[in-house]
Amino acid sequence: MSVPGPPSLDGVLAGPPDGLEAGGPTPGLSDASPDEGLIEDLTIEDKAVEQLAEGLLSHYLPDLQRSKQALQELTQNQVVLLDTLEQEISKFKECHSMLDINALFTEAKHYHAKLVNIRKEMLMLHEKTSKLKKRALKLQQKRQKEELEREQQREKEFEREKQLTAKPAKRT
Repeated sequence: MSVPGPPSLDGVLAGPPDGLEAGGPTPGLSDASPDEGLIEDLTIEDKAVEQLAEGLLSHYLPDLQRSKQALQELTQNQVVLLDTLEQEISKFKECHSMLDINALFTEAKHYHAKLVNIRKEMLMLHEKTSKLKKRALKLQQKRQKEELEREQQREKEFEREKQLTAKPAKRT
């Protein structure tokens, strides 16, 4: 049995169906009744369409099923890959956050060392200022003592000069 010609864009057969030749009598177009052959034509066309559909399905269905299976496997593999990728991204973020934390700890150590140095400098400066204050106090006390001694020396010299100066005799 031969297959009728390929369907046209309208879905109507382009060539004559099996058993029909050009110039022969056309079934359904007899002189008797216009509706009489129409039912027979429809059943023949339905059978032809059904056979064409079955042939088309039997030809392409295995390939389509294999393609569908391949697409399902690809989709499953993509899901697995996406899950793995998300896990790797989370690990990367975790490592990156650990680096950030490590950097913060390093920076904290650096600033703690600076703070300790500043504290040492402040203690050293406090000690120096205390020593300078004591020294200034001692110098001030020494100057005051020297000033007092000079004043006392002047008074003694003044008293001595006073005693050494001739006194006029008292007249009685």
